[in-house]
Amino acid sequence: MGFPQPPTVMGYDRSTAMFSPDGRLFQVEYAFEAVRRGWTAIGVRVKEGVVLVAEKRRTAPLADMAKMEKIMRIDEHIGASSVGLGGDGRILIDYARLVAIRHRLLYGEKISVEYLTRQVCDVMQSYTQFAGVRPFGVAIIIGGVDDEGPQLYVAEPSGQYFAYRAVALGSGSGQAYDVLEREYREDLSLEDAIKLALRALLKSTEQKPSPELIEIGVVDVKTRMFRKLGVEERKKYLEAV
Repeated sequence: MGFPQPPTVMGYDRSTAMFSPDGRLFQVEYAFEAVRRGWTAIGVRVKEGVVLVAEKRRTAPLADMAKMEKIMRIDEHIGASSVGLGGDGRILIDYARLVAIRHRLLYGEKISVEYLTRQVCDVMQSYTQFAGVRPFGVAIIIGGVDDEGPQLYVAEPSGQYFAYRAVALGSGSGQAYDVLEREYREDLSLEDAIKLALRALLKSTEQKPSPELIEIGVVDVKTRMFRKLGVEERKKYLEAV
């Protein structure tokens, strides 16, 4: 009497270098699942700039939430938020910072948002080609203002990237998209874009709204400077929505 055979999928999900008969890379699909289970992050692009909003979840009763970063500065004109495996996101954010500073030193100018995103995606895509490695279990929302104006991109675990006017990633992305699709307009002011992103985030989370558990980053077209809002500013916007 023979042993029962494992499902067909089990023969194709042990390596990123092996396609299934229907042309799928299961390890890459598992990486996308890690993104879908991540903490929610939202990006909104309007004519006046770009807004990034992300939630933080208390992982332990005594955790210092002020030291936990979900929105990070890449360069003075670019910010980013990673969704999925935190360690994978940290490595890619550090790499993006290195790419940005090398570009500035080599060419004497700020890197464009799309070119930075493409460089990050080149690394992510390379980890889908070889046996013995796994894809990065993270997607990154990258937003900034360059010579072409406000830019908003998402780098995916597959190594592909797309431009967005508004985007939501993570476990609450479905509910957040409902708000974004209903209320987004490209002529929103930057302040209204912050409020829209917050409404979408609050719709997607079961946490009690708190400025300590939300991060907000903005890049204004006038200054082209990325900055993160302080606790008092976050509190003001939460009260407004």
